[in-house]
Amino acid sequence: MEVLTTLLLSVASLHSSAASPPLGYRSTLTHVDSHGSFTKTELMRRAAHRSRHRASMMLSRYFTMSTSSDAGPARLRSGQAEYLMELAIGTPPVPFVALADTGSDLTWTQCQPCKLCFPQDTPIYDTAVSSSFSPVPCASATCLPIWSSRNCTASSSPCRYRYAYGDGAYSAGVLGTETLTFPGAPGVSVGGIAFGCGVDNGGLSYNSTGTVGLGRGSLSLVAQLGVGKFSYCLTDFFNTSLGSPVLFGALAELAAPSTGAAVQSTPLVQSPYVPTWYYVSLEGISLGDARLPIPNGTFDLRDDGSGGMIVDSGTTFTFLVESAFRVVVDHVAGVLRQPVVNASSLDSPCFPAATGEQQLPAMPDMVLHFAGGADMRLHRDNYMSFNQEESSFCLNIAGSPSADVSILGNFQQQNIQMLFDITVGQLSFMPTDCGKL
Repeated sequence: MEVLTTLLLSVASLHSSAASPPLGYRSTLTHVDSHGSFTKTELMRRAAHRSRHRASMMLSRYFTMSTSSDAGPARLRSGQAEYLMELAIGTPPVPFVALADTGSDLTWTQCQPCKLCFPQDTPIYDTAVSSSFSPVPCASATCLPIWSSRNCTASSSPCRYRYAYGDGAYSAGVLGTETLTFPGAPGVSVGGIAFGCGVDNGGLSYNSTGTVGLGRGSLSLVAQLGVGKFSYCLTDFFNTSLGSPVLFGALAELAAPSTGAAVQSTPLVQSPYVPTWYYVSLEGISLGDARLPIPNGTFDLRDDGSGGMIVDSGTTFTFLVESAFRVVVDHVAGVLRQPVVNASSLDSPCFPAATGEQQLPAMPDMVLHFAGGADMRLHRDNYMSFNQEESSFCLNIAGSPSADVSILGNFQQQNIQMLFDITVGQLSFMPTDCGKL
C-alpha cells in the first residue's frame, strides 16, 4: 500500500523526543478503501457489508454476562475496522500501520519468527532486532487483563495471549513492551507500551499489520500513554484519499469553532459487562423540527448489560434497535414521499428516485439528542447517499442485529470532531472541517 511505502521510507528520520513528555501525540487515520479506486456505490456496498459483519460480531453477546468466577476476561470478537492508523514500532522503528479500533484494547502486530502470518507490505517486526523490546512476565499486573490459566503456567514465564475473533480470525503470541513512534518530522516516541507480539495470526485477510486498541481498558493505547483523552475527526467518506487526524492528550482538544457552533458534551456510560466500549445515552431523535415518536428509554443501557448505544469508529453505518429504526425509516419515507424498496429488511433502506434525478433532494437535518442536552446535528450528507447504479436514495442507517443495542457509526461522524475524555467520562463533539484540522 502507498501509505505503508511512504511510512517505510520515512522511519529512518524518526527519533525519540526529549526527556520532557510532549503535550500530546498526533497520527493519521486512512480509510481501508483509500487505494481501491472504488465508485461511490461500490464504497457504500463494501462499507455496508463490513458494517453488518462488525455489528453482528460486536452484538452477538460474545461477552459472558455471568458473575461466575471462571468466566475469565472478555475476548475480542470483531476483526473488522474501517480506518488504519500510522505508527512505527521498535528501535530502530519499523512501520506499523494498524486497524484503529475503539471497540478493543489490545494493541498487537505480527512478529518474527512467524508460525503463521498473513502477507504484509512492510518487513515483519522482529523482537531480536529491536533494542527496546522487553517481554512481560506472567507475574506482571500488565498481564492480568489477558491472563488465563491456559496462557500462564508460572509467574516467571512469558505472558502469552490469544485473541479470538468471531469470524474465525485470531492473533496469538507473547505480550511485551516496546517503543511506539508517532509520525512527523521529527517523530515523537514513547516507550514502555504493552503490546501483543503475534507469531500466530490467521483466519482473516488483514489489510494492515495489526490492531491499535483505543478502548477504555488498561491495555488500550490511550490508557498507556497516560494522556486521559483522545479525539479523531473523520473526513468526507467519499473522498477516501484524505487522511483523518487522530490526536492524543492536549492536542485532542476541540478546535476553535469557525461556524458559531457550540461544543456539545454528554456523559460516557460504562457497562460492567463490556467496560472497553464507549456507551452514550441517546434520549431521542428528531427529523427537522419534529421529535420522532420513539418511547423514552428505548436506548437506555440497562442493569443487566443489555441496551445502550455504543460509539464505534470501526462500524460505518449507525445501527438502531428495530423499533426506533422503523420509526426513522417511516419518517424519511414521508419526507421523500417514496415507498421503501426493502421495507421488510433491517438493511440500510433505499427509496426510488424519480426518472432523471441524479442527486439527493433537500432533506431536513436529523438530530440525535443525548443526555445532558447534547444534540448531534446530522446534515443530509451525514445520513443519506445516492445510489447511482440503482437510481435510489439510501438511508445510511440500519436496523440493529441485536434486539436492544444500538451503534453510532462513523458515516454519521463525518466532519464532526469527536473528543473522548476518559478522565472525566465525557464525550464532546463539534462540527469541524476535518480536512483542515
